[in-house]
Amino acid sequence: MAPLSVIVAGASGTIGRAVVRQLVADGQAVTALVRPGSRAAALPELAGARVADVALGDAQALGRAFAAGAPQVAISCIASRSGAPRDAQAVDHDANVALLEAAQAAGARQFILLSAICVQKPRLAFQHAKLAFEARLAASGIGYTIIRPTAFFKSLSGQVKRVKAGKPFLIFGDGTLTRCKPISDGDLARFIASCIDNPDTLGRVLPIGGPGPAISLREQGAMLFELAGKPPRYTAISPRLFTFAERVLALGAGVSPWCAEKAEYARIARYYATESMLVLDPESGTYRADLTPEFGSETLRDHYAALLAEA
Repeated sequence: MAPLSVIVAGASGTIGRAVVRQLVADGQAVTALVRPGSRAAALPELAGARVADVALGDAQALGRAFAAGAPQVAISCIASRSGAPRDAQAVDHDANVALLEAAQAAGARQFILLSAICVQKPRLAFQHAKLAFEARLAASGIGYTIIRPTAFFKSLSGQVKRVKAGKPFLIFGDGTLTRCKPISDGDLARFIASCIDNPDTLGRVLPIGGPGPAISLREQGAMLFELAGKPPRYTAISPRLFTFAERVLALGAGVSPWCAEKAEYARIARYYATESMLVLDPESGTYRADLTPEFGSETLRDHYAALLAEA
């Protein structure tokens, strides 16, 4: 089978690098779009791909990159870094619209979007921006696949050094308020690659998690302590602190962009402290692990063991 021409936007990010590496391994002809000045061409994960420095806000440069790549498939792995309203609109919506228009102008037949499972219950600016683009993509006429992964291994790895150093593991409430089925970069990349030219995935929104049972924050801590050979120690933080901070900052949001942005950060923190990253059952309004698909073979336990060994 002849290789497909595939463009990957956000190729210098964690997931984007994994996707490029997987596609190159699959024998596809890959163009990796990266931010100008990012020096991403030196990244080992992008070896074998054609790397193009393109500002997503530059429509002409984007058009040239797509014309040169002549993609049959476009994959967007871009996401706002902060989640602040302005950043979310610029990246999660506007930049994706620019990518979609460039893909259609270049004659691409499929657009694969890496979204997020948290848009099921939209309360945050970046969630609304993602949903607005999802709707635009679905109405565009191009073959599309929207992928909504659960938590990434990276997002659950911030306390590895704390535990290694003998510090307590931070939890919200009693540590069982939320659960997720985290998926590794490699497994997610393989799932994304499996959607290319796959008729079973066209025109669909696909939630996806990693293998194994859903895990709570307290269980993540217990796993880390066990692997580190240390007795479990937890420090509980009340999600109400984020609610209080958001209400105080919101008082100045109308006159201070700084307050408005920080208030959104407090809302984001509260959301992730209280909402599970699992499929939301529309009938019961509850998150359900049994409805959350699993994919891959890489486990969070193995990931933690590797990080602790490196530390």
